[in-house]
Amino acid sequence: MSKTKTTGTTHYEILFIVPNKFTDDEAKTVVGQVEKMLTDGGGKITGREYWGKKRLAYEIKHNAFGYYGLFEFDLEGANLAKIDSNLRLFANVLRHQIVVKKTKSEEDIARENKIRAKIDSKKAEADKKQEIKNKIPSTSTNVSKTKENKDSRVDLKDLDEKLEGILNADDLI
Repeated sequence: MSKTKTTGTTHYEILFIVPNKFTDDEAKTVVGQVEKMLTDGGGKITGREYWGKKRLAYEIKHNAFGYYGLFEFDLEGANLAKIDSNLRLFANVLRHQIVVKKTKSEEDIARENKIRAKIDSKKAEADKKQEIKNKIPSTSTNVSKTKENKDSRVDLKDLDEKLEGILNADDLI
């Protein structure tokens, strides 16, 4: 069985890195060339992102930085091998990776939005708790206050003498 589909269109995603030897504007033209390569190969671009200059995890051909581009596209499986080989030979792309991407239904998008809303609300609650925590004085000042309270305590004998004086007073009712 073949690894590539020969019939029907499939949704793909390609991530590629343009070398650091280009400026930002030149890298954008290289991204345009990759897009043209995809459309000339029979692909229909459904999404595009330009991430800009990022540090690479490891050097590739003596490049520590690269410009990242990401495309989502629909393409027939038979044309994928041709585009892949063209990108391998294209000197202005350091690395590329093409993966099959599942198309999201309306239910999937709604579910992701619901999860994202829950995460955002939890982050907001955590931020509020942090603000409240920042407003409360720290425990080190509380410890010093309790030490002062211990030092300012009245001796038991002194309290007994004061109580006796109050009870023995003649002006009590």
